[in-house]
Amino acid sequence: MNGFYSSIAHGLDALHRSLAGGEVAFMSAPFLQQAAALLRSLHSQLLVLVQRLHLPPGESWLDEYMDETCRLWDTCHLVRHGAASLDAYCATAARAVRSSSFINAARRHAAGLVQENRAVAEARLDPASLLLDRRSPVEFRLNAFNGFRGVLYALRNATSFILAVLLSAVLSSDHITAVSFRGGGQGQSPSSSSGIGYDDDVSSSMARLRQRVAEEMDAADEQGGIMMYEFRQVRAGIDSLTETGYGGGEAAAEVVKGWVAMLRSGAEAVIAELDDFFDDIVEGRKMLSDLCSHR
Repeated sequence: MNGFYSSIAHGLDALHRSLAGGEVAFMSAPFLQQAAALLRSLHSQLLVLVQRLHLPPGESWLDEYMDETCRLWDTCHLVRHGAASLDAYCATAARAVRSSSFINAARRHAAGLVQENRAVAEARLDPASLLLDRRSPVEFRLNAFNGFRGVLYALRNATSFILAVLLSAVLSSDHITAVSFRGGGQGQSPSSSSGIGYDDDVSSSMARLRQRVAEEMDAADEQGGIMMYEFRQVRAGIDSLTETGYGGGEAAAEVVKGWVAMLRSGAEAVIAELDDFFDDIVEGRKMLSDLCSHR
């Protein structure tokens, strides 16, 4: 179990280093793909750990795992919806780069996309599902099932934060920002304890990443808008073409064209990562159900 906690901490630290070291832009496609890959990795490692713990069949640990994977499934589908909408926007943006007659259509598409994704978030997302669990180890009986409940507890908190990052990138929701980044939703500042409370390394790693993301969110000041870096660059680039026109602006149009290509490839990469994660969840649920039925 210590190895699993270390994996969570190392994964969160890697995300923090990517931002702090300037390796990737905040909410850029590479950062989001790294976050989505961490979701997959931690889930896969959890499955390996479960097989080593020799958990008793017919008890609630399996129900708790199933509930958690249902939450992951539903929330990741929201992320996928948002990423697919951004991918679809690329076609309109590409036409605007080729001809000024499509600029207004691209601007309308971007504005409509923000509103549509905001409506999807409000209709299908329960912000409480992204809250960190701050119950104490004693209250939550984290040693139950040979420590599995503690593992699931730490995993849930880490994935809640990662999901909030992904959702903020592709959807538009003030609730996500307020709950997950600016104040934590329960009166604690992002720099205070992450609330995991069961492993010091995980708690420290979570606190550092939350603080960094909160700072980046304040600097971006998007006020709940779609945060994906490439989308914001494309949108700003198209607005600049509107102001300057196409006369003598071929170089500017080429720059926007490059951002459109990066947005498309980034959105597709996130979608592919999530599709693989869905397969992992299906296989994991079947594996653990079969494991219990044969014990």
